[in-house]
Amino acid sequence: MVFIKEGRLAEKQKQKSLNKSNFLIVKMKDNFSDKSELYKLYRPEYPLELIDFICSKVNSFDKAWDCATGSGQMATALSNRFKTVEATDISNQQLANAIQLPNINYSNQPAEATNFQDAAFDLITVAQAIHWFDFDRFYSEARRTLKPEGLIAIIGYGQPSVNNEVDDVIFHFYETILGKYWDPERKFIDDNYETVPFPFDKIECPQFSINCNTTAERFLGYLGTWSAIKHYMKSNANNPIDLIRDDLIKAWGGESERIVKWPVLTLIGYSI
Repeated sequence: MVFIKEGRLAEKQKQKSLNKSNFLIVKMKDNFSDKSELYKLYRPEYPLELIDFICSKVNSFDKAWDCATGSGQMATALSNRFKTVEATDISNQQLANAIQLPNINYSNQPAEATNFQDAAFDLITVAQAIHWFDFDRFYSEARRTLKPEGLIAIIGYGQPSVNNEVDDVIFHFYETILGKYWDPERKFIDDNYETVPFPFDKIECPQFSINCNTTAERFLGYLGTWSAIKHYMKSNANNPIDLIRDDLIKAWGGESERIVKWPVLTLIGYSI
C-alpha cells in the first residue's frame, strides 16, 4: 500500500481554494479534444493498489462502465477484471486515441444521458472528470444503470509534488501564470473532491498516490496537458510552458529522472 503526505504545492493550493466562491456546474466542457495525443502520452496512470482496492469491493465482474474515459487508461485497467467494459466520452478525438482491447466498447455519450439499460453495471468509474459533470443528472444516470448494491468509484488526483524547488516553480506556474485561465470547476480538485456531492453509501478508502519516475522534459509534457494552457494560448501569443521551462529544468537538476507524486482523490460507495 502506498501512502503520501501532501506536498508544499498542495498545501498552498488548499489554502488558496478556501477563498474561492461557490458556483453552479451546468454542462460538461470538452477541454481536451485538441490535445488527445498528448493526454495519452503524458497523463499518469493510476496505481495497481487502487484498482485492487476498488475491485475488492465489487460484488460481481460482469460489466463495468468507465465514464469520461479519455484515452482509456482506467478502462484498460478494468478490462483485466471484467468481462465487458463500456467506455464513454464526449470527445471523438480522445476515443480515436484510446487503447483498443476486445472487451472494451467505446462510444461517444455524455455522462448524464446514455443508452445503457437499467441495472446494467457492477461498477461505474469516473477518473479525473467528475468536476466537469452536471452532478444531479449524472448521479441520476448512475443510479439508473448500476445494479442493486453496485459500486461507483469517483477518482482523481491533486497537484503533483517533486521537491521543494520544483514545487515552487509549479506553484508559480499554476497560480501566477495560469491562475485566471483555470475553469471554475478546477476548484473541486483544489478542494481534494471534499466539496463534490456524493449521494451513495460511502466507504472508507486508504490514501493512495501515483508515483512516477520521469524526466523534466516529460513532466513539462504533462504540464502541457493542463486545461488552462488552452485558455491561456487563446489570449496570448506564446506557450506558457516556455515561461517556466528553464527554471523547472534547473530546479529539477538536469536530465535525471525524479519521482513525481500525485495524491489520489477518491469517493467510493454503493448504490442506495
